[in-house]
Amino acid sequence: MLSDRNTQRLPTGIWVLGFVSLLMDVSSEMIHSLLPLFMVTVLGTSTTAVGFVEGLAESLALMVKVFSGTLSDYLGKRKALAVFGYALGAATKPLFALASSLDVVLTARLLDRIGKGIRGAPRDALVADIAPFHLRGAAFGLRQALDTVGAFLGPLLAIVLMLLWANDFRAVFWVAVIPGALSATLLLFGVQEPMTRRDQGTTNPIHWDSLLRLGPAYWWIVGIGSIFTLARFSEAFLVLRAQQGGISVAWTPLILVAMNLVYAGSAYPFGRLADTMSHAQLLVFGLLVLMGADLVLAWHDHWGVILSGVCLWGLHLGITQGLLATMIADSAPVDLRGTAYGLFNLASGLGVLIASILAGILWDRFGPSVTFYAGAVFCGLTILGVVVHSATHRTVNTR
Repeated sequence: MLSDRNTQRLPTGIWVLGFVSLLMDVSSEMIHSLLPLFMVTVLGTSTTAVGFVEGLAESLALMVKVFSGTLSDYLGKRKALAVFGYALGAATKPLFALASSLDVVLTARLLDRIGKGIRGAPRDALVADIAPFHLRGAAFGLRQALDTVGAFLGPLLAIVLMLLWANDFRAVFWVAVIPGALSATLLLFGVQEPMTRRDQGTTNPIHWDSLLRLGPAYWWIVGIGSIFTLARFSEAFLVLRAQQGGISVAWTPLILVAMNLVYAGSAYPFGRLADTMSHAQLLVFGLLVLMGADLVLAWHDHWGVILSGVCLWGLHLGITQGLLATMIADSAPVDLRGTAYGLFNLASGLGVLIASILAGILWDRFGPSVTFYAGAVFCGLTILGVVVHSATHRTVNTR
């Protein structure tokens, strides 16, 4: 999967950032793969409450990125903010094990996602700073692939421990503390920030003149990404769909394992592909795959059908996540990259919040099929926006 000779040309810092992400995802996914079921079966919450918690948490993480990204541009420093974000994420893990009510889970989830928000934009900007231009897609793909390896190792470890410890959620949550702490430590000692970044800063990254410098190409990516986010609600609903299909509690994390195996296997190849082909065409392909996943998941709750839909979901992530990060890096000025990632994630965060709350309401009132059909509709709208923009852009360029 990662043996392509071109990976040897990537700087060591890219690999280290990938393994930092891997460790944190092991920690986070050990908890997140079980958290929806913990909330429903142990704490007795509703599916709407799950949607609210997940939507608020994920959207908060994305919205915090605008502030951390802007601050990293202002200071001309990325690493310190990223270390703080990973350390905060690690520090929240014990709260999940101690939680006895929805309020505690919500607090832990929000603090955890604030940590993710703080580290996200500076880390992505640091990847763009370190990676050579001609390998930028590969760099983002590699980091995303290693991140996703952690995202399927975490649920696998959760399954093994749940089987060994008779579905003891809290014991599994305590184990998740260890890789989280290792992640922050590795970043602190293993990554050297480029001198050119440490010596530069932007006077006011969110001044009107700075925002105008981002340019129309960047703001188009923000608009399309926002609509796209409405089509991709929280993956907690994949876990709940699996349980509805008759998969036992201990085995439901396998759903996220399958999704992340496909994600990890496809992220780097499609990252390489993003360096050589039209970004718009690749984005449309990823959206078509997500639409297929939604339609399959809406069709039936048999475990085989659900597994197929989840694998398609993972494939769309592999196609689109590194691609969107690359598109932002290519369109934004070097000294505004942190701000660019932050603003993009602010818009996406609002979409995640709306999408997850809407998904929970549709699920409770009309059933899971309607939830996934709604996701497919938003995919169609996003595809339409990309196609129309591309056609208009070609027409303008031929005049």
